[in-house]
Amino acid sequence: MNKTSTKSINIGNDFSRYPVGRYRVDGDSNGERFRDDFLKPALVSHDFIEIHFDDALGYNSSFLEEIFGGLVRSGMPREEIGKRIKLVTRDDSLRLEINGYIDDAMSARKTP
Repeated sequence: MNKTSTKSINIGNDFSRYPVGRYRVDGDSNGERFRDDFLKPALVSHDFIEIHFDDALGYNSSFLEEIFGGLVRSGMPREEIGKRIKLVTRDDSLRLEINGYIDDAMSARKTP
């Protein structure tokens, strides 16, 4: 990447208005699919990612945990997630919930 690039992903418009589930077996709008087919490729091709949450009709915990806890479990450091991914939402509690999943995954990774 020669220049700084940012990709914007609007979950409600680009992925699904009804995101739900952790794994692919849970249906087409699951966290594993979003992380592996949308977010990870964007992280490879862009320096920064903005994820817009407000156009979807709610999020369940398994969807969010699989995306963000899954990034940690796949080896992405918390610092890199914080620097490269911007969570765009009017709902501060959603941002706190996501950061909690990242923290929990980091703690589990450190536990022998």
